[in-house]
Amino acid sequence: MIPDAEYYLHESDKAALAALKAIPVFPQVLGAFMKAWNEQQFRLINMATNLRLGPGQMQEYYSMLPPICEKLGIKVPELYVKMDVHPNAYTYGDSEPVIVMTSGLLKALPKELIPTVLAHECGHIACHHTLYITMGRILRDNLIAPIAFANLGSIALAPVMAAFAYWMRCSEFSADRAAVICDGSSDKITRVCMCFAGFDKDIAAEADIDSFLAQASEYRELIRGSALNKTMEFVTFAYNDHPLNAVRALESREWEHSERFRALKGPSGGVSSEQVPVKVTPARYKGSDVLEVESELKDKGFKNITLVPVKEAAPGTKDRAVLSFSVNGVIDGPDDWYKTNAIIYMDYFKAKTEEEIAAEHKGEIKLPESALSLTGKDLFDVKYQLQKMGFTNIKSMETPLNKHMGLAVKVNSAAKVTFNGRPPEKDAWFPPNAEVVIYYYVR
Repeated sequence: MIPDAEYYLHESDKAALAALKAIPVFPQVLGAFMKAWNEQQFRLINMATNLRLGPGQMQEYYSMLPPICEKLGIKVPELYVKMDVHPNAYTYGDSEPVIVMTSGLLKALPKELIPTVLAHECGHIACHHTLYITMGRILRDNLIAPIAFANLGSIALAPVMAAFAYWMRCSEFSADRAAVICDGSSDKITRVCMCFAGFDKDIAAEADIDSFLAQASEYRELIRGSALNKTMEFVTFAYNDHPLNAVRALESREWEHSERFRALKGPSGGVSSEQVPVKVTPARYKGSDVLEVESELKDKGFKNITLVPVKEAAPGTKDRAVLSFSVNGVIDGPDDWYKTNAIIYMDYFKAKTEEEIAAEHKGEIKLPESALSLTGKDLFDVKYQLQKMGFTNIKSMETPLNKHMGLAVKVNSAAKVTFNGRPPEKDAWFPPNAEVVIYYYVR
């Protein structure tokens, strides 16, 4: 199984995107962008100016990509190399995302770290970041802003651009987590961060990961311990679209040691397909058809599913509707992630069969459909039908015919019929000696 991207989505990523979308002018910005941006045009520019990798073009680098995509459950995107001395890699697009690596990246990083960079970029695709990342970069670089956003003005765009930059920084943490999943540890993504921080592969000196992480911890404490430092951080990095290298490394190490990441690891230390947790939403399942829920859970990989039929339920409950949902002993718990070996019980309403209902009413008479339409029929015909049903205690009572009733109402026709004082109801049961009263019209 493949980890659901929501499982490793960073908490600040989700919160920052929600904050971005909550800005009042954001829908206008998004609408203007979608009208002006052309994904195919960007792809054509790439094909015309950059080098597209493939089975016959820089294959040793291209071959790193498909296994990563398989691990993350995404389609293999087009991969390009761009002539640029600055070490970088980025992803953009929407329906057909594209990954671009710079020549400076291939020179600065040792070859064994390139798959980690690619896994990070694929993480953006798996997390569905690419459309907003593209939009944020175009806003930042002012590529189509003069045309698309002219009617909004720089004042309206300023909070959107700041919120975009903050979300883009947070989205990097999610993509780093994807790289950790592909690598099995945070060591390589930490080394990548160290390279971006200044450690070139050609530098003849040793680089120490623990010292780099200690540097990040010290920075974090400086920020947490001082309101002034926190303000200085905000002012300095407000429009950065990438988090600080040392902070990224520390976040990745903390993810590696989190309970969620440990849940993914198999006996050999790598990510195990048998251990991948799956999200379960008990509230959504309640009231649904139990066989459909069972099929969905089995498709997700769950095997230990027990269905418990319940004969009694609230009026109006549909046959086979899920009444309660239990995972590992917790009944109707919150949405959460579970391994596929979790123990699941579902109580569901199983309507009684005709035979079971009849057994509960032994010796009684079930009112047929015809008993609901006795009104208006001749008194003697009604008596005959009731006797055929098996009723033995049949009485008749006169009801004066009102002159306002019209010619359609006939003398001796049934005005109403009651069973033990109640009107007839579908599927109702009564003993044969129940008091049946036929009220009929007389002049």
